[in-house]
Amino acid sequence: MVEKLKKTNKLIFELSKSDFKKRYLGSYLGVIWAFIQPLISLLLFWFVFQVGFRNTPIDDAPFILWLACAIIPWNFFADAVQTSTNSVLENNFLVKKVVFKLEILPVIKIYSALFVHLFFIVFLFAMFFIYDYGFSLYYLQIFYYLFASILLVLGISWITSSVVLFFKDTAQIVIMFVQFGFWLTPIFYSINTIPERFRFLLKINPMYYITDGYRRMFIYRQWFWQDMKLTVYFWTVTLILLVTGYFLYRKLKPHFADVM
Repeated sequence: MVEKLKKTNKLIFELSKSDFKKRYLGSYLGVIWAFIQPLISLLLFWFVFQVGFRNTPIDDAPFILWLACAIIPWNFFADAVQTSTNSVLENNFLVKKVVFKLEILPVIKIYSALFVHLFFIVFLFAMFFIYDYGFSLYYLQIFYYLFASILLVLGISWITSSVVLFFKDTAQIVIMFVQFGFWLTPIFYSINTIPERFRFLLKINPMYYITDGYRRMFIYRQWFWQDMKLTVYFWTVTLILLVTGYFLYRKLKPHFADVM
């Protein structure tokens, strides 16, 4: 059993590396674009909101650090969800291979997006050290939030990647929801600027838990269990998405070849 898991993990890792390289095949800079685009996006938002609108430090943290803590995990979520939605469609040649576990196709896309995200996590640590934020045990929570992000994306991707084969507009709907989600998640603005009676609407979004978690970890120096109510809510939603996504994927999988 352990040996089988090792082989599956190795296969996923190799396929995700291949997928990562293939996305930028033919361009002069190649995979470097995967890092340039999110970096430019981060610097653009920083320039607009700090230099342009002259945003002041939030809770004594420089705006660029406060912004980066949220936009970096959001970029991983957006990239992973959008690419994994088309994971089965892009690998239709594997659908008819009985020996291939189709459940790992969305996982390959998530791993591919994770390569970039890990780079930006290191980049985020470097930014905090440059601004004289010393090492803290709270930073170890990065493994927890990574794990939480991956499971959330996996549950969503199993649903979207299976449904898109039967309802082609799913990919466009996912893009639309990601765009709405970006503005409805407190990424470049503080939730404290929203009237208190409406804040629960933003907290319904499970990505609020992740982006706020990065800020709790890096800026506020808090443990994830200090807001147990939000933690329980997040894991309830994530587990529901995982279970629903897995069984929906398994139920629709026998019909994949018929609709491709």
